[in-house]
Amino acid sequence: MPTRNDVTFPSGGERCAAYLYQPAGGLDPADPVPCVVMAHGFSATRDDGLPAYATAFAEAGFAVLVFDYRHFGSSSGEPRQLLDIGRQQDDYRAAIAHVRTLPGVDPDQVALWGSSFSGGHVLTVAASDPRIAAVLAQAPYVDSIPVLAGTPPRNILRGTAEGLFDLVGSLLGRPPHCIPAVAEPGGFAVMTQPQAVPGFAAIAPHGSRWENRVAARIMLGLAPYRPCRHAAGLRMPLLVSVCDQDQVTPPEPAARVAERAPRGELLRYPYGHFDIYSDPQPRADQVAFLVRHLRTARTRAAQQR
Repeated sequence: MPTRNDVTFPSGGERCAAYLYQPAGGLDPADPVPCVVMAHGFSATRDDGLPAYATAFAEAGFAVLVFDYRHFGSSSGEPRQLLDIGRQQDDYRAAIAHVRTLPGVDPDQVALWGSSFSGGHVLTVAASDPRIAAVLAQAPYVDSIPVLAGTPPRNILRGTAEGLFDLVGSLLGRPPHCIPAVAEPGGFAVMTQPQAVPGFAAIAPHGSRWENRVAARIMLGLAPYRPCRHAAGLRMPLLVSVCDQDQVTPPEPAARVAERAPRGELLRYPYGHFDIYSDPQPRADQVAFLVRHLRTARTRAAQQR
């Protein structure tokens, strides 16, 4: 069976907490294996629906690093619940640099995995690192324009006002002004789609460190965030997994990313944004993609079994 250990790695002067999954038999410098680097989407943590994926990848013969961003979960960083797009992408880069130094990991066989908001991060990070061997983007947030088009205008206006209040407060040395990450339809939060509240309830286990709040200044940084613009420049294999009934991240912009990427592959599933975490089929499909593109002696043996 795979093993899992708590580890940390440095990023931006802080320590990111992570789980390092090792395939059966551990990591052998004489037989290095590929490694999948994973982090969660908007405000979630490493324990929220990700261990099942990491376990499946490790069972197939890969090393896996699942981490919490700075300011979230078990990682250090003040203020808490500060969601900064650039910092989160830098945390991915720090995680990549870390696993490339691990004995038993092939530094040229590092794959990136992202879901929802981090599905956009992995596109951006891979576009600046041609050494990345493969990318998996699940129900990815690829373009803010259609997301904001589906957001109630009153929430955009209120979010902008509260974001400005938070930003000014930060410049004056005040603690962050937070807003809810999710709320029921008709309420105020970053996400108010009908799938949002029950979706987070389904993926956050008992004891999860997820908190339903983020520093409001993120509302000022969402509009220009369009990871889809990197699609054509991704030269490595890319798997985009789309949920056709997704209310949180519109499926069609994500499908177009797969079409524009030179080595893009698209898989579609007939359910909502959060259902993909509980269905074993997407995990099996992603394992098959990794085995196909990152095959080593160990993964070939796992496939034969």
